[in-house]
Amino acid sequence: MKDLRHSVMVSLMGRQADRFHEYQPAHSLAERLEMVGRVEGVEGIEVVYPNDFADAPESVAAIKAAGLPVSAVNLNVKGQKKWQAGSFTSADAKLRAEAVADLKTATELAAELDSGLVTCCPLIDGHNYSFQVDYAKQWAWLEEGIAEGARHRPDVKVSLEYKLNESRTFAILGDMGRALYLCERLDLPNVGVTLDVGHALMAKETPAAMACLAAPPGRLFYVHFNDNGREWDWDMLPGSVNCWDLVETLFYLDRLAWKGWLCYDVLTRNGDPVEQMSATIAIMEAAESLLNKIGRDTLQRCIDDGAPASTYRELWQALA
Repeated sequence: MKDLRHSVMVSLMGRQADRFHEYQPAHSLAERLEMVGRVEGVEGIEVVYPNDFADAPESVAAIKAAGLPVSAVNLNVKGQKKWQAGSFTSADAKLRAEAVADLKTATELAAELDSGLVTCCPLIDGHNYSFQVDYAKQWAWLEEGIAEGARHRPDVKVSLEYKLNESRTFAILGDMGRALYLCERLDLPNVGVTLDVGHALMAKETPAAMACLAAPPGRLFYVHFNDNGREWDWDMLPGSVNCWDLVETLFYLDRLAWKGWLCYDVLTRNGDPVEQMSATIAIMEAAESLLNKIGRDTLQRCIDDGAPASTYRELWQALA
């Protein structure tokens, strides 16, 4: 699996909080880049537009000086007050145009930073109640906006990250099926999907199965790893809850000969973010070692046999 590389979200070196507590304090971009540089095993970084680009030329220079490749520019069209009623699917045409303009800017930054990829999770697009929005119009606006933004730089991939909910009770791209349907509708070679393992678990999907849907047609552009209890997006350490889903996802990414970045969207509610991300990469490498120990041929035989009792005997004995 030498073609899979480890990337860390620069934003996760900064402020982390929920409705009740602040777990990590805010840090400047320079401070966060320095912290990422101390993560053991890191090979790349994901940066966020516009959050990390208050002064774009200065930020670009700082990111390049950090010396780590940029795996993706993450477009945030949800956090600012103006997006409260939607971004790409806002009923306000002016706001929809601003979302598209931000996507175009993100593609330009991705090109300038030699990344070639923008990832975007349109969490503010969707609805909360019945009869709140016009679903047909929303979907049409989403198609129009993503298509216009993606056509701006055909050499830059636009990878859409789905999630069941948050901030909307029902997000417009809630699962892999809808994300792939959007790709099919747009029929643009540079539009694809970001598979966030935690989001797949939330949607009661099997992450490995979702990789098998998205990779063969060339739509799996990017992967975020984390974990949760399949009920909320806790962004826990990979494999801390669903260890066999982690191993299975790595098995299928390898079998599919998928090449790309594995980026870690892991929160630090306890301890130090640098240590948390170092542990994350160590876990991923250990999971790959376990996959090698069990053996791909053995796992394929287990799949072909379809006998869970003997499969899990073999899996757990590999840990002994």
